[in-house]
Amino acid sequence: MSDFILELYSEEIPAGMQARAMADLQNHIIGFLAAFDVVPSNVQSHSAPQRIALSMDGLPENLPDRHEQKKGPRLDAPEKAIEGFLRANGLENTDALSVEEHPKGAFYVLEVNQKGQPLRQALAAFLPEMIATFAWPKSMRWGSGSLRWVRPLRAILCCLDGAIVPFEIDGIVSGNVTYGHRFMAPEPIVIERASEYLAALEKAYVLADPAIRQAMIAEVATQLVEQVGGQLVEDAGLISETAGLVEWPVPLLGKIDAEFMDVPEEVLISVMRTHQKYFALRGKDSKLMPYFITVSNMQTADQGAKIIAGNERVLRARLSDGRFFWDQDRKQSLESRLPDLEKVTFQARLGTVRQKSDRLVHLAETLAAAFAADVAHAQKAAHLCKADLVSGMVYEFPELQGIMGGYYANHDGLDAAVGAAIRDHYKPLGPGDALPATAEGQLVALADKIDTLTGFWSIDEKPTGSKDPYALRRAALGVIRILQEGQVRLSLKHVFAQALALHGSDNIDTLSDDLMNFVGDRLKVYLRDRGLSHDIVSAVFADGGDDLVVLISRAEKLAAFLASDDGGNLLAAYRRAQGICAKAEKLNGDIQSKLLVESSEQELHQAINSLDAADFTNLAAYDDYLNGLATLRAPVDGFFDAVMVNDDNADIRQNRLNLLQALLDKMRQAAAFELIE
Repeated sequence: MSDFILELYSEEIPAGMQARAMADLQNHIIGFLAAFDVVPSNVQSHSAPQRIALSMDGLPENLPDRHEQKKGPRLDAPEKAIEGFLRANGLENTDALSVEEHPKGAFYVLEVNQKGQPLRQALAAFLPEMIATFAWPKSMRWGSGSLRWVRPLRAILCCLDGAIVPFEIDGIVSGNVTYGHRFMAPEPIVIERASEYLAALEKAYVLADPAIRQAMIAEVATQLVEQVGGQLVEDAGLISETAGLVEWPVPLLGKIDAEFMDVPEEVLISVMRTHQKYFALRGKDSKLMPYFITVSNMQTADQGAKIIAGNERVLRARLSDGRFFWDQDRKQSLESRLPDLEKVTFQARLGTVRQKSDRLVHLAETLAAAFAADVAHAQKAAHLCKADLVSGMVYEFPELQGIMGGYYANHDGLDAAVGAAIRDHYKPLGPGDALPATAEGQLVALADKIDTLTGFWSIDEKPTGSKDPYALRRAALGVIRILQEGQVRLSLKHVFAQALALHGSDNIDTLSDDLMNFVGDRLKVYLRDRGLSHDIVSAVFADGGDDLVVLISRAEKLAAFLASDDGGNLLAAYRRAQGICAKAEKLNGDIQSKLLVESSEQELHQAINSLDAADFTNLAAYDDYLNGLATLRAPVDGFFDAVMVNDDNADIRQNRLNLLQALLDKMRQAAAFELIE
């Protein structure tokens, strides 16, 4: 059996694109082999700033014959669909296609009968096309060539069983040569076997395994931090990013000038992380330490002294900017900045940021009753929460919006609750982000997200497919998390209606319903991550409720009920009863006791009548109702075991159908069971 190694060597690939490219390369090659029923062993993907690679073994010398039947579009399919199928299979017309009849119509079929061939020959034919069509988020052409790649492609290493797989693309000829570290080992390296690849590159100061680079960064950085009695600020994302920037990571410890340590730590961390890719350190007292970790891409004779000095110089200049903005911004109050918000457009059709702030004040008053918050403080925070957008610091460092507003509010002497609410009102920024720490912060954050959602709904700018340029799905998830995790009870549709009125919207009821459906879809995603299936959510959402705390509680309790023996059997009975009633010509709902001739139908009738309607806004009432439904299992089982619904007597038959309909009605009060898969 043969081994295989492929490496595509280029100029530096952006760190954020490497993992996806590595996975795509593997999928392309594995998919190609799978078409011939070839399953390789020891498959390993590799990526580094200047290369993506794939190695494997257990490959045959020759590919087997390939026999495949590809089902195409229907004969009466649109012409473009047929053309697409032909194009995908390298055909110019339908002459090579046969036609097969199926219950759903006549379909084109392509019979693929491909004789086996040497794997080396098949790869030489496949790889140029794969490389030419490789999908990068962004690509470029260079020189006079036509190949598009993420960065200029410089060399292709491709060997099978120790010998080169020969092909050429855009003037680049495949070979058995790659290159080590650009500065420490730039000489060509001959590699013929997959087993040689990682070790040969490591000797040339290249770690081609990103996981090893990440582990090295974390380990060495931690050792350096311990030397100064601190601990690394945890940042897995930055470790992953820096591992994509270097092929031979060398963490180095630098110092921050003491004069900058009274600047807010978020400014220091933002400058270091976002702009310089440095790691911050904390002391045992959790305060930021005057040190940083930078990751170099090479070893030097002076142990990185010049590199550290250069990075300290660059950081000093960046922090000087931050210090300047910090000092200047505090000379002006947040309140005095509000007129400048009138010059900042929130969205062309939704007005200015100042207008948004005014709407938030109104919404804060609307939402206040649902929160244990100080209404005056919440409204003050809503009034000022966007003012830092026109500060020098946030203009230079946009990622600090809200955070700096909190600092400036405290500097202005405002109540601590106001500053905390301003600071947190963009939260949660994603599924893993914390909620605002205070009730006032949660209130303003909810108002902000609802104003954004209703605003874009009012101008019919909704997410479509995978496109969501205004992050409205994230806003909806934020609404869900604030209400659920904070156990905030309110009528969301009513709040949507009031927010839409502030936007001057028409068709408020229609838009509110549509927004509730959108939130319902986001709720399914949210609860799916918590182990609840989408159909459970649909079943409890069907009655039009809009208190998310109630709906989520009902979904969780319904899922537990259906997982029990009583719940599972009752669901089966519901489906059986629904199927019987669906075939009935008419159902008048009138159950006559005198026509209940069997004891089992009398018992079912009595059990159904014992279930009273409940107010499910009381969370405990839903539990009680489900427990009541559980008591129906025995009489329902008894009914179906002993009673023939379609009795010869028309009156008795109609009465039994009405009885089953009454059972369905009682169960539907708890949920739309027909929506449960």
